[in-house]
Amino acid sequence: MSRAVYDIALLPGDGTGPEVVREGQKVLEALQENGDPQLRFESVQGGALYYRDHGTEWEPGGLEKVRRADAILLGAVGWPGITLPDGNIAGHGLVLGLRFGLDLYANVRPCHLYEGVLHRIGSEFKLVWPPGQVDMTIFRENTEDLYTPIHGTLDRGGSTELAVDVRVITRKGSERVIRRAFEAARRTPRGAPEDGVRRVTCVDKSNVLRGCQFFRQVFDEVGSEFPDVEREYAYVDAFCQWLVRQPSHYHVVVTTNMMGDIVTDLAATLQGGLGFAAGANVGDRHGMFEPVHGSAPKYAGKNQVNPFATFQACVQMLDWLSGRHSDSALANQARRLESAVERVLRAGTARTYDQGGTCTTSDAGDRVAEAIREGRT
Repeated sequence: MSRAVYDIALLPGDGTGPEVVREGQKVLEALQENGDPQLRFESVQGGALYYRDHGTEWEPGGLEKVRRADAILLGAVGWPGITLPDGNIAGHGLVLGLRFGLDLYANVRPCHLYEGVLHRIGSEFKLVWPPGQVDMTIFRENTEDLYTPIHGTLDRGGSTELAVDVRVITRKGSERVIRRAFEAARRTPRGAPEDGVRRVTCVDKSNVLRGCQFFRQVFDEVGSEFPDVEREYAYVDAFCQWLVRQPSHYHVVVTTNMMGDIVTDLAATLQGGLGFAAGANVGDRHGMFEPVHGSAPKYAGKNQVNPFATFQACVQMLDWLSGRHSDSALANQARRLESAVERVLRAGTARTYDQGGTCTTSDAGDRVAEAIREGRT
């Protein structure tokens, strides 16, 4: 049975973040026009520009509001030249702070190429892969590796002589994200586009790094519990070329934090660029969903950026809420939004600048919202 209301914390953040979050709210509100479940939105201010103006990364009580929410939709954080006293980017607390503070240990990045989406590889927009050949999900560990706060510099005589970052790979961190990857592979109705096989590919550098050797060991231990899912292995450098040469081979990929940060942006090229790349940061209790393109300061306020990554983040958010609360109505809303996005992209009438078009951010949101309303009839 559906709950009446779910509370969504909106973190618009910096740069183009407020623009894409506004369009995300627009399409979510269009979904709710025919009844329950309802989403109740509360905007929370914070980020680099807020820090510049107020000396703190969050509005008063902002962090508590976010912690109480059923889900979080983040726009983007960061602004050139604005840093914290410790050298981190201002807005650090809204991204890495929430990942660690809410234990959002799995970063889930779908890589799906929709019909009508073009690529820009080289100087021209074109279709490189047929849409059905790119359909994978990458799971990136989200709370350890080189992102743990074990680092520092040696400064002597006013000069920095040495910088150290320590990589941390734990059994707990590895096991839980790897398990989520195998569960996702088992749960999907189809496997890799190439052959239909449900497989999980472990991406690491275990020929050199001890942490990766341990990550692969845990991968095998967890994978043995899923005999119906194929296990596969790839060194990260080789994976980067295979990913581009033969994306249809991949179904679910799991990797460590730093490597995942890199290969997911490479994978975004397959789906048309970062304007289509969404990410879920999820744990056992909390979920934060975002377009991963960053604040894009040079486009801020121009109503030009691609909002489709935000729409995909909204799909992820609805699916996650549905699973967490056993609410099939939310899953239905996710499918309606995804269907509307597919229809708009297929028509090719909402191409923003990164697709060689002239559609504005708000016009793209209007078209998806209208497609939602048309699909309801």
